[in-house]
Amino acid sequence: MRVLIQRVKEASVTIDEKIKSKITAGLLVFVGIEDLDDNNDIAWLSNKIINLRIFDDENKIPNFSVKEINGDILLVSQFTLHAMTKKGNRPSYIKASKPDIALPLYECLISQLEKDLEKNIYTGTFGADMKVHLLNDGPVTIWIDSKNKE
Repeated sequence: MRVLIQRVKEASVTIDEKIKSKITAGLLVFVGIEDLDDNNDIAWLSNKIINLRIFDDENKIPNFSVKEINGDILLVSQFTLHAMTKKGNRPSYIKASKPDIALPLYECLISQLEKDLEKNIYTGTFGADMKVHLLNDGPVTIWIDSKNKE
């Protein structure tokens, strides 16, 4: 499972010209799921996302997590995080899970994040054509792969 996390001042997802979800200060998290992912990946990533200390304290030092600032999370499915670009110029998405595998894991990640953050998680719609608007704060953008825990 791969996530791209962006610290945001605001973010929203629009589908068919209607805003589906909108947050203010918090995290916009794009998630890509592959067939090898399981509940261990979900638990590890949720803990990492919730507890990343990337929000500034009064001295402009990143000492606070999204949970500590009572921020929100907007979670958006994005299979393109598993793009393979080694050959040619057209990315291959063969490692990205098909919806029958990815959707239940996506829903489990939402549930785990809600449990760990102790509040609702905002989302896009799995598989939809979404327009994502964000105001990156910093900018702070972090890439995490549960299969490569560095």
